[in-house]
Amino acid sequence: MTQTCLLTGGAGFIGSHLAERLIEEGHRVIVLDDLSTGRYANIEGLDRKHASSGRFKFICDTVLHERVVEEVVREADCIFHLASAVGVNLIMDQPVRTIETIFGGTDTVLRCAARYRRRTMIFSTSEVYGKSTDVPFREDGDRLEGATTKHRWAYACAKALDEFLALAHWKQSRLPVVVVRLFNTVGPRQTGQYGMVLPNFVKSALANEPIRVFGDGRQTRCFCHVLDVVDALAGLMKSTEADGEVFNIGSSEEITILKLAEEVVSLTSSDSEIVLVPYKEAYGDEGFEDMQRRLPSIEKIGALTGWKPKRNLEQIVTDVKSSV
Repeated sequence: MTQTCLLTGGAGFIGSHLAERLIEEGHRVIVLDDLSTGRYANIEGLDRKHASSGRFKFICDTVLHERVVEEVVREADCIFHLASAVGVNLIMDQPVRTIETIFGGTDTVLRCAARYRRRTMIFSTSEVYGKSTDVPFREDGDRLEGATTKHRWAYACAKALDEFLALAHWKQSRLPVVVVRLFNTVGPRQTGQYGMVLPNFVKSALANEPIRVFGDGRQTRCFCHVLDVVDALAGLMKSTEADGEVFNIGSSEEITILKLAEEVVSLTSSDSEIVLVPYKEAYGDEGFEDMQRRLPSIEKIGALTGWKPKRNLEQIVTDVKSSV
């Protein structure tokens, strides 16, 4: 069935790819984005091609404006709530904005969704697992956050509160909500402006500039191509069995950040030197705490929809390189 899909934060890296996918499937898309971290260039092609037919509409505003949110929620059949503060740099530099934008926006979207009974997908993050060492991370596993004096954990805690609120709506009124925790989604259009590691590495490598690896480089991450992630999102939104549940979405191909830098140098035939940078120098925080491993269990989403990533790291770096 053709639906009208609302994408908050839809001009962002992930949202713009999801918008393209939904349009291709025949749906109508409304994007609500204040362009604070998203870019109009990401959706300009969709706007020019489909706005006149009514299949695409862009509204430049914030999810903190309840009147605007209510209007677009009423018009939509389903909601993908991607709007959020993003990136470690932004979190460290603007902690108040981080908390207010994340929780305030989600509260507004969920209240409007509840008013009109709209199916909603809430976007969370692997950060909610905090400093837990119980890997691979499972959706029902315990979380271990750092002290509230460490601003680095504000993002994780705000996202966890989003999850609690979404699942409370499900429990109290059976509002159909799905929570997804994304693990290092990468690909074309991702900017390194807010500290995203892979586009920054590729950009430096292509310019033969030093590649800055924070800490000792032994921390591990799993990188998943944005098009694989979009496949997962589309599958979950179509499954009513996902309602009231939390799902990890990411790759299970684990790599250290130092090894990632070496792979980028090799795949780009770069002469870049790899330089280790202390966290104090990178973030101006003597006690900055990092997650040492981020390895998701993706058994749950696989069992429900059959999803698993298709693209490997080499394909990911190649695609990132083409768009940097």
